[in-house]
Amino acid sequence: MSSLSFRNVVKRYGSGKQQLQVIHGVNAEVADGEFIVIVGPSGCGKSTLLRMVAGLEEITGGEIAIGNRVVNTLEPAERDIAMVFQNYALYPHMSVFDNMAYGLKIRKLPEAEIRARVDKAAAILELGHLLERKPRQLSGGQRQRVAMGRAIVREPQVFLFDEPLSNLDAKLRAQTRLEIQKLHRELGITSLFVTHDQVEAMTLAQRMMVMNAGVMEQFGTPEEVYHRPASTFVASFIGSPPMNLLHRAPGTRAGRILGVRPEHLTVIDQPEAGSWAVVVETVELLGAERLLHARLGDEALTVRTNEAAAAPSPGSTIHLRTREGRLHWFDADTGKRIDA
Repeated sequence: MSSLSFRNVVKRYGSGKQQLQVIHGVNAEVADGEFIVIVGPSGCGKSTLLRMVAGLEEITGGEIAIGNRVVNTLEPAERDIAMVFQNYALYPHMSVFDNMAYGLKIRKLPEAEIRARVDKAAAILELGHLLERKPRQLSGGQRQRVAMGRAIVREPQVFLFDEPLSNLDAKLRAQTRLEIQKLHRELGITSLFVTHDQVEAMTLAQRMMVMNAGVMEQFGTPEEVYHRPASTFVASFIGSPPMNLLHRAPGTRAGRILGVRPEHLTVIDQPEAGSWAVVVETVELLGAERLLHARLGDEALTVRTNEAAAAPSPGSTIHLRTREGRLHWFDADTGKRIDA
């Protein structure tokens, strides 16, 4: 296992007037054994950053270090990493055992050691009864576990996961998330996990990098990112539904955007000092909770309530109280957080 360092990492494509910069000076220190999720929308640079760690993309500027070694110029095979891809990349003509053992055979490890490593990984991933099957005989979730097993047997310094759950249905995604958490607890290997799904990020990460257009907007624990977003981008990307960002709400200060999460708005029976009168547009029932989509003047906002509360009718006016200590302020020009 090893720590991982990003030191002013830059990625550019092309040259001269055609040059395009896609990663803008990422700085981060990942502790030995830490599970980091890199999250952001499509095109934000998260997979490019991961591929630079893997050696699949050239580093234009800055340094990436695994442990005490700067790996900028090392070939992928020299970096002691293992990567799990979105599309499994299994050999269809090989058994599960042979798929997991293939890299070890290439390295000419002793047969007994190969068998021991594969058996250990198969036990961790509950694949022992499937070792003789071919990939076509497996479900999507089982194939992804085989791909993870192939990475585990290498006993690398760093695991890299490139959107490995994207091809799974919702139930399998949730199940595989739990398996990845269990895997990390047992192995404790430094891991980078790329996803566009903020739910995956929040549930898996010990810390998370939130990427936006090649810039690392925030690097912190899920709790820090959720409760103290560093920018309006982070506030609107992390959270489902996202934070309400209001420019003209009562009490809004000049040059500032007011942020409040849907669960930090409370419906009250009667107006009171500082409360907001909003018009309900639609009501969305989500099992144990409801989402009220409303308008405050010409601004849209969402309120989260529980199913026990009476559902207001579309078109009706309700009154909201903001929860004390749960308001966020952002600079209207830069979008950056303002700590009052």
